[in-house]
Amino acid sequence: MAVTEPPNSGRTPAPGGARRLSVTRRLGLARRARGEIRSATEAGLRPTQRRPQPLKAFGTATAARAPRRRIAAVLVGAAALGLVGCGGSHDNGTSADPATVIPASAPVFAGAEVRPGGKLRDAAQSAGQQLTHRPNPYAGLLGVLRTPGSPPLDYSHDVAPWLGRHGGVFVSSTGGAEALARLLLSGAGRVASFPFGPGHPQGAVVLDTSEPSDAKRFLETQAGKAGAHRAGYRGVSYSVTTGGVAFAIVKRFAVLGSEAAVRQVIDTAQGAPSLAQSSNYSKLRGSAPVQALAHLYVAAGQGASSPSASGTGGSGIAGQLLGVLTPAAASLTSVVPASGSLTVDLDALAPAESGGLLEAAPEGAQALGELPGESWLALGIGNAKGTLTKDVRSLGTLLGLAGGGGSGEGAGGLSSLIGALLKPLQALAADTPQARSDFASWMGPVGVFASGSNLFELRGAVVIASHDASRSRAAVGKLSAALRKQGDTVQPLTLAGTEAAAEVRVQGLPIPLVLAAGRDSAGQPEFVLGLAQASVALALNPPSTLAGGARANAAAAALGEGIKPSLILEVPTLLALFEGLGLTGDEPIAAALPYLRAATGVSGGARPLDNGVERVKLVIGLGGSGG
Repeated sequence: MAVTEPPNSGRTPAPGGARRLSVTRRLGLARRARGEIRSATEAGLRPTQRRPQPLKAFGTATAARAPRRRIAAVLVGAAALGLVGCGGSHDNGTSADPATVIPASAPVFAGAEVRPGGKLRDAAQSAGQQLTHRPNPYAGLLGVLRTPGSPPLDYSHDVAPWLGRHGGVFVSSTGGAEALARLLLSGAGRVASFPFGPGHPQGAVVLDTSEPSDAKRFLETQAGKAGAHRAGYRGVSYSVTTGGVAFAIVKRFAVLGSEAAVRQVIDTAQGAPSLAQSSNYSKLRGSAPVQALAHLYVAAGQGASSPSASGTGGSGIAGQLLGVLTPAAASLTSVVPASGSLTVDLDALAPAESGGLLEAAPEGAQALGELPGESWLALGIGNAKGTLTKDVRSLGTLLGLAGGGGSGEGAGGLSSLIGALLKPLQALAADTPQARSDFASWMGPVGVFASGSNLFELRGAVVIASHDASRSRAAVGKLSAALRKQGDTVQPLTLAGTEAAAEVRVQGLPIPLVLAAGRDSAGQPEFVLGLAQASVALALNPPSTLAGGARANAAAAALGEGIKPSLILEVPTLLALFEGLGLTGDEPIAAALPYLRAATGVSGGARPLDNGVERVKLVIGLGGSGG
């Protein structure tokens, strides 16, 4: 099976002088079109019935292709460890776990069934093909074994004769979390370069072997092409380049990585504490699903609160995503493929500080259940009072990555739109004594929803339950004042069914935002931040709610384990909205479009396990149109 690079997207960049239409301009044209339709309708004319075409965007720069597979990588990155699914099962493998020779101090470790057999192989192949639309979805991952000087590898000739069942990658320095995140998120079917060596953190690839002698010949060939020389450590002979890339056979494992990390593997094989023996890792592995194809372990302190995971700028994108998806406590993320779905289980040792976008608390699921039943996007957050600052930061990171993480003229309209939408939330979640007194003090669970099948019917709001009606009512004026100080236009608004309201024109956002304090149908106080007045009315008095409805029931069935959903997303509707905004030609959405079209929906929820572990579960439905 020859390794090939993924085909080019086939899109031709527009002329260099052409510029993008901003989202503001796109929405302006859309509003004008809607006005013309209304005028025609009032005059007794019937508008032409045809599918709206997205507005064209020009000037896509070649440099913007760097994050092209970031969104898809969120779905498959944890499975993309090196050679997952590349070849058939091999009964002569040792079935040895790489974690037995990984040092216990490793801050990040990713392991996988690199030659799965039976049902697991079939499920991995099916899910990979549905997501990537390629007959051999994992073939390009052989790039992880392309050490300096190595030409493209052929799986059947170079690797199949010696590869066993299990493989893994670890980093041995705190900054290595970023390196491993880049490796995992480099995209299905493609690895940019060998992740360890000159200019990279310390770490190594560790592969189980079925034929150590064949593996040794492979490593010797790779070492020769890299210009390596012979060396030794504690009685083990290995090869190392002048740049510090080492090749070794250690207890039937093929090891490729930085010299320091290879020596750590040798130390561990000869009796030093291993990751497999560490209490946190072994406890989490004991809770992990049996049919997992791959898993990612992040030690305590290397996740959300890690300095390496909170960097900014293009070089820190992978670390930012790793920080959002992994908590500060030790965690293990497992990927379970199936025909028609991909499940991601994030198990974490229960932290002292609860809360998060998805948490094992019933309030989040309850908040989702109270959102409008027509919602195609729904998110419930159970403990906003203590964690809103962190939640908004995480949400901003995820949305920023989806928008390309860039700024300036070439970043496109999506980034500026996301920034404008987040602005009021950031003011609400400001980590200052005044903001905590004015806003966080009265907050209960939070619900976020979007509904409407097209741009003209779009409704969306953030709905915050209030423990103190007078304080949440006063918050309308206080948030208005804060936004006015930032340069936004704010004016009082009289809105039926509310006790206080204001309309805000946020710079960069063509749709007015409405701040309102009111009461839901049960008389409970709520604070609403909505897209125009109709969204506020829908949030306070929805005709139906998600609780007990078809969407919530389907999400609960997909999650299983008795988990009630706190996240629901219908991907085709989201893509239709992107098309209506003319954003499908923007990076990274354009490059991720085939993967997004393969997804039918995302369901998420959480629950505590019996052993002090909390599980966050995401199920991505597959089987969309693809292409």
